[in-house]
Amino acid sequence: MAYFRDKFRGIFQVKDTPHRIALAFSVGVLLGISPLIGFHFIGAFFLAWLFRLNKLITLIGASVNNPWTVVPISSFNVLVGAKLLGIKKVLPDIDWGSVTLSGVISRFTDIDNFISTLKKLAPLLTAFLVGSFIICVVSAVASYFIIHALTKKYRNIKHAE
Repeated sequence: MAYFRDKFRGIFQVKDTPHRIALAFSVGVLLGISPLIGFHFIGAFFLAWLFRLNKLITLIGASVNNPWTVVPISSFNVLVGAKLLGIKKVLPDIDWGSVTLSGVISRFTDIDNFISTLKKLAPLLTAFLVGSFIICVVSAVASYFIIHALTKKYRNIKHAE
């Protein structure tokens, strides 16, 4: 735990304004929680480069969604999206006893099966996309204000010493 605390504290020591540090972190959080699964780090790095933000801080922000947090964050996104859209049932009924590898492969290789699967998963995908959008925007705004305040507080403490 001390290792992560020290690394997180390193964010506040970057030679940049509290605004730009908080902005870089919040852009990372925005991309990290976005539904662009698999492109979080690439998107965060690109936006940091595009807006001339600190790339390392942006990537740290994007890492809020990692292998340990992806399931809880994605589940929460689906829950929020389903509540907002009034979707009562997001998962189709699945007969797990009849699921086979060849059956799963056929769902994605045959275009008719693929479209049928997408139609069955539409409530889940819609809830995920809507929830992800809402949560990533709220999280990015909240993280901006939190990191901005923490950066100023850290620097005031260091300046007083």
